[in-house]
Amino acid sequence: MKNVKFSIEKKLQSIRAGKLTTKYGEIKTPVFMPVGTLASVKAIFPKELEKLGVEIILSNTYHLMQRPGDELIREMGGIQNFMSWNKPVLTDSGGFQVWSLSKLKEISEEGIIFKSHLDGNTIFLSPERAIEIQDNLNSDISMVLDECTEYPVSFERAKKSMELSMRWAERCKNKFNSRKGFGLFGIVQGGMFNELRKYSADKLSEIGFDGYALGGLSVGESHEEMIKIINSTTKYLDENKPRYVMGIGRPVDIIRSVEQGIDMFDCVLPTRFGRNGRAFTLEGEINLRNARFSDDDSALDPNIECYASNSFSKSYIHHLTKNNEILSSMILSLHNIAFYKKMMSDIREGIVNNKFEEVKLKYLKNNEKFKKNKISRKEQ
Repeated sequence: MKNVKFSIEKKLQSIRAGKLTTKYGEIKTPVFMPVGTLASVKAIFPKELEKLGVEIILSNTYHLMQRPGDELIREMGGIQNFMSWNKPVLTDSGGFQVWSLSKLKEISEEGIIFKSHLDGNTIFLSPERAIEIQDNLNSDISMVLDECTEYPVSFERAKKSMELSMRWAERCKNKFNSRKGFGLFGIVQGGMFNELRKYSADKLSEIGFDGYALGGLSVGESHEEMIKIINSTTKYLDENKPRYVMGIGRPVDIIRSVEQGIDMFDCVLPTRFGRNGRAFTLEGEINLRNARFSDDDSALDPNIECYASNSFSKSYIHHLTKNNEILSSMILSLHNIAFYKKMMSDIREGIVNNKFEEVKLKYLKNNEKFKKNKISRKEQ
């Protein structure tokens, strides 16, 4: 096996069910990757993720390079050994976090100089350094370093930024240690401009990567704008490589993106919502802080095979949430990840069995009303 291996098992027009194989395991797609920014999916033991059948998580270069440091993690045997997670890990390169968290930064051809949001120290991150860090982390899938732009952004600003990101992508490819079971993904940029997205996708294909991500989304655009960009961009990507939309996560966003041929997703929503008393259900998003749940003896979802989903009443979780008990965050975070895992499994099964439309209607029935919300990708 050279680098990572991807195969498509079933197609329904643009919709795909596939299999991605890396050093640490096999990933069935479409897949949702829980976010473990600091080598930890917040409030959830890695063993609980395994019980749910989670096959891959996402962690982050920007955060881990600062705390505890990529060299320490390398000495500890890599991120899998460090966090007791013997399964695949994808790491974001840190470009988005520099953009969203660092107030003072200087971007040049060489890379990015920025002030740490933790202690104010000056840090330099080049394309080569981003790859070196991810190599030290032992990431199954590394991402190229890219520059993120604000929303909305002018055509000229988006063009200049995208072209810089493409030059950085080539440098990342040259630095990457190509080896069995490990892959490098390119990131398509270009703002909301189809012409720039096409140029970016073509350039990345020319360089050659193991997979392709769509960046610069979930930064404030509407659901309709996001889907329009995904729809147009996937047409320019190699259909024999995995496609990944970074940072989107509401059920409606995922299902509409799967329709456009997207294979991989990540988002902080399941655990962030869990820490704030909110749960995803087939009836839509619910807020357990609401008084209407104070005497509700029903479980979150008895149909989900997860201890958190069917062992506690909404009344009890309401009580925990109102009193800011840590157990509330643990229950709701685990339930939300279980909900997403079941949704993705149902989507995949629907594709394989030619019943995707049924699954789509099932999950969008009460969740589609959120599609008009502005999309804003945030830290975990």
